[in-house]
Amino acid sequence: MNKKRKSGILLHPTSLPGKFGIGTFGKEAYAFVDFLIRSGQSLWQICPLGHTGYGDSPYQCFSAFAGNPLLIDLEILTQKNLLTQEEITPPLFPEDSVDYGEVIKWKFPILEKAFENFSKNANIIDNAKFNNFIIKNNDWLDDYALFMSLKDEFNGKSWFTWDENIRMRKPEALKYYKEKLADKVRFYKFLQYEFSEQWLALKAYANRNFIQIIGDIPLYIAADSSDAWASPELFLLDDKTGYPLKVAGVPPDYFSATGQLWGNPIYRWDYMKADGFSWWVKRVEANLRLADILRLDHFRGLCAFWQVPYGEETAINGEWKEAPGNELFETLQNTFGNIPILAEDLGVITKDVTALREKYNLPGMKILQFAFDSQESSSKNFLPHVYEKNYAVYTGTHDNDTVHGWYNAAKDIDKMTADKYLGITDKKNLHFNFIKAAWASTANLAITPMQDLLGKSSDARMNLPGSASGNWQWRFNWKDLKPEHEQFLLEITSLYERL
Repeated sequence: MNKKRKSGILLHPTSLPGKFGIGTFGKEAYAFVDFLIRSGQSLWQICPLGHTGYGDSPYQCFSAFAGNPLLIDLEILTQKNLLTQEEITPPLFPEDSVDYGEVIKWKFPILEKAFENFSKNANIIDNAKFNNFIIKNNDWLDDYALFMSLKDEFNGKSWFTWDENIRMRKPEALKYYKEKLADKVRFYKFLQYEFSEQWLALKAYANRNFIQIIGDIPLYIAADSSDAWASPELFLLDDKTGYPLKVAGVPPDYFSATGQLWGNPIYRWDYMKADGFSWWVKRVEANLRLADILRLDHFRGLCAFWQVPYGEETAINGEWKEAPGNELFETLQNTFGNIPILAEDLGVITKDVTALREKYNLPGMKILQFAFDSQESSSKNFLPHVYEKNYAVYTGTHDNDTVHGWYNAAKDIDKMTADKYLGITDKKNLHFNFIKAAWASTANLAITPMQDLLGKSSDARMNLPGSASGNWQWRFNWKDLKPEHEQFLLEITSLYERL
């Protein structure tokens, strides 16, 4: 990865403003890129762009390859004469949050109308582009589109509750449903085509203006996903039912007496290794088309992972198992060269995890909030003056409280430490102290969530790990973004040589 000092903003596209109930790849996204340009930033970090499932989490998606159709911008579809302005007139959605249920209920019928118009009126060139997209992505797109069509057919039920013949992908059942659901399958392929067209155009605009996209790859896939249904041999699943045999999580620690039980299927690493990690190669290749740098979530799981028997209510009764991270990265390096990967190496990190990251020269992560926790023995490792250069420093991430939320809930001794170290005198604007310290650090990359730039409190938090609802909903409003925010970023980015 390029070792030049850079900085940027963490903002998932769903958090962009706009009248359609959720952020999209439309004019508000381009306006956000323009803001990054004016403020001297060179990085836009996002969460995974996948088609979200239960809980609306971008880390629990219906496919490791497919994009989220809710991010498709409707106004762009009107410019392509697939919809009219009257057809995209929205109800009164909340401005500061996403109501996913209402957005899905309103938006999908409109997307279906756009598909009908495309099917009837697309010219030869547009049809050729669509068909080329289908051919180019057929190794995942066919399964995904059929999977989503089947979920609609079975009222959204998880695939391991479907009728046995289609659950187990019997040839006669596949043939039957491919014919019965042919139009719906093509609709889901159309959504992926439009998603790809719009996102790649937006990414190209950012890249032309010297802004790189930091994407995100969750380590695991969701149990209810086209990946697990179409390629069960890759995962520890019951051969007859499709239910997971073992699931992922993390063991009990300082933060949780029962650990975290994520419920994702565990990989059959022996099978993947024997197969030359072909699924991972395809996955990384697909993500490198969507982003310039890839953040790899739960990096430590590539050295050793915590697996728990399916059906356990907590993560206590699990065990550590080794993963072939070294062999995987050797394969990826031989395929792609030096991949621009950012390793999420947070949590309890052992020497083998550090060794793997350093062997392949991958930047790690530092969270500034962690530096002032008097109860955490490793807190001093997060102080900016001890960083090595090959790191990305964050004031916080999508999993953290905002810096104001953290400060308000912190112990008095932790507040005093932060006040002294960061020079905080104006508590109302302490977020600027945090951001300035990150930008001033020796870490090559410095990033702050949009919530911290705007000085938001805990009600703007993006995600609370371990909670099943109420997450991923926050959106910002242009009225909150003042000229002084832009000027502040430009000044510190120039001062600390991150332009």
